[in-house]
Amino acid sequence: MDIQPGTRVVVTVEVAAAGAVLPSGSVAEILVVPADPLRAYRVRFPGGQEALVHGHEFALLSRFKSGALSDLPATRAGRDLRDRVIYSCVVGSRAYGLDTEASDTDRRGIYQAPTDLVLSLYDPPPQLEDDAAQECYWELKKFLVLALKANPNVLEVLHSPLVEVLEPAAEELLAMRSTFLSKLVYQTYNGYVLSQFKKMRRSQAEDRRTNWKHAMHLIRLLESGISVLETGELTLRTEHREALLEIRAGTWPWDRVNDWRKALHERFERAYATTRLPDRPDTQAVNAYLVRTRTRALGDHA
Repeated sequence: MDIQPGTRVVVTVEVAAAGAVLPSGSVAEILVVPADPLRAYRVRFPGGQEALVHGHEFALLSRFKSGALSDLPATRAGRDLRDRVIYSCVVGSRAYGLDTEASDTDRRGIYQAPTDLVLSLYDPPPQLEDDAAQECYWELKKFLVLALKANPNVLEVLHSPLVEVLEPAAEELLAMRSTFLSKLVYQTYNGYVLSQFKKMRRSQAEDRRTNWKHAMHLIRLLESGISVLETGELTLRTEHREALLEIRAGTWPWDRVNDWRKALHERFERAYATTRLPDRPDTQAVNAYLVRTRTRALGDHA
């Protein structure tokens, strides 16, 4: 699902909001889209009530109105599609070298929908989520589209040092992962960090608690984006583990964190001006890969 703020959805569960219980089938509008697909979306109902719902708890209004065409046959639900995972890796703190004994193990990856499902009336789910297991697997085409847009979460999946499942189709994709790196990294990484720091400053102005873990990851994200523009490669392992862990622990004053952020933004500007990366990723090469992969799967199915 391509979900943006303003997208209208239908909740498929009862939702408690502002002291009321809104029934399954209620229409809402997306207010905030989380950077991580396993996090909750903030939605607003026609009566003004706001609530947090996860991706599996709502459907796009347009898809909901399509009725049965939006629902996969039972034979294509759940475990059947989970068995189609072609790539799985560990991301988050463990991949960044920022893990502690209390760190969760977050897995992300790709599943390849069966050819008969891709060609059928039923669209394959854009992603398979398991909140309890901290897992999310994007369907191959969805994953490629997000990577072409320089989505940070998706690009990091392609560069995780902790790979657990690697089928031939994914191995071919990893061999061409540099194809996705372009100057778009500057716009996506830089813009996201700026917007998040503004939100954090507003929270501080309202005397709300600072999310130091989030601040740590924003600094790390800036460093990662700079590395892409300077070297042409995306590296997840940080060289500033101790400093970043100190930020997460809340031992740095806000001004010191913000000064580091400003210095990184200045370095990002210089890297953008001198990088040898192309303006855009090689969409044609990625499209050829997808067609090639789908065609091979069609032969297997036949």
